[in-house]
Amino acid sequence: MAQSSIEWTQQTWNPTTGCNKISQGCKFCYAEILSRRLHAMGLEKYANGFELTLHPDTLTIPYTWKKPQVVFVNSMSDLFHEKVPLEYIQRVFEVMNECPQHQFQVLTKRAELAATYSQFLDWTPNIWMGVSVEDDKVVDRIDFLRQTGAKIKFLSCEPLIGPLPNLNLKGIDWVIVGGESGTKPRPMAEEWVQDILQQCEKSKVAFFFKQWGGRNKKAAGRTLNNRTYDEFPTKIKKVLNGSSKLAATV
Repeated sequence: MAQSSIEWTQQTWNPTTGCNKISQGCKFCYAEILSRRLHAMGLEKYANGFELTLHPDTLTIPYTWKKPQVVFVNSMSDLFHEKVPLEYIQRVFEVMNECPQHQFQVLTKRAELAATYSQFLDWTPNIWMGVSVEDDKVVDRIDFLRQTGAKIKFLSCEPLIGPLPNLNLKGIDWVIVGGESGTKPRPMAEEWVQDILQQCEKSKVAFFFKQWGGRNKKAAGRTLNNRTYDEFPTKIKKVLNGSSKLAATV
């Protein structure tokens, strides 16, 4: 297990690993880079590198957490990857259904498949569903998200690589925005961020600003308008205890 610092969650749980690129947001995929590193280190879980791999042995992990957790599902993959059988997705959902004390955050770029499978899944209130929306070329993912049965729906606009004017935020509970980091990050304009913030405020949608990004994301920070934006859907504020700097494990 390795520690990371995802500000909007507490744990990561990876019942699958590996993926493939399908849009511009995937260009400098952190999970691919990290998978290669973990493979080189000899970690058995990453023996296949970034090839899509199922890990049924991990399905018991959420049952072992003694305290309620906010859990990012598949930080190293995409649960709705076309190579993940529906039966396996249902097994993952079963675990989440049986652990109502935890809040599970599922994020996908394959929103159409999530919408297609939705009728075969049990969307208990502790399962959040989100889609990545990095630019205006993929805003149709939001419409597919609305077709799922998730009680809490969210957008991850990270890495934000283009403006997102006139977002349809109907039925959306939370928006995360962040700039790209790494060795060759694409720039994020402040006006793009400000525009999304204003849209969220107008629609009364929780707004979380994760980072400016850049080659040195720590130095760039995460302050916007001389403050930090750490808003969450109201249903989980008690679980988070008001803290936005939460430890996560790969």
